[in-house]
Amino acid sequence: MKIITLFLFVTASSSVFAQKDGPKYASDNTWKTLAKVRYESTEDEFGIMNMPVFSDEIQALDGTEVTVPGYIIPVGGLDGIFQPDHFILSSLPLAACFFCGVGGPETVVEVYLEEPIEYTDTPIKVKGKLVLNAYDIYQLQYILEGAELIEEVN
Repeated sequence: MKIITLFLFVTASSSVFAQKDGPKYASDNTWKTLAKVRYESTEDEFGIMNMPVFSDEIQALDGTEVTVPGYIIPVGGLDGIFQPDHFILSSLPLAACFFCGVGGPETVVEVYLEEPIEYTDTPIKVKGKLVLNAYDIYQLQYILEGAELIEEVN
């Protein structure tokens, strides 16, 4: 009986203390789709590299307009100069992003905006044409071209 009471207390208290409204983009499935990628080791003039192999679901998005929420990471890093029309968008906050070793390459998108924006550390949402990149090692595997800021999420 004590176990049932404890279970009911934990269940009730977790729903009382749960955040009423999560991030506005919590229901967005773009990042879940972009995560459906696998990697194959290949060798070229640079050595052995892991190249992305996009799922059919991801390939269906190539060249289409998508909306992606996330956090701005300046291309030059924190020590670099923020380019207001070219930056990296991460599904994870800056302290937990791909470049800090937590997420994988599928958690970031290279963004080219039509209109420049100011840097913010709050989440944003952008819309643009998704371009898949499996071969150019000087760019990310996901690129958003002709993008525009949809909203700043607080």
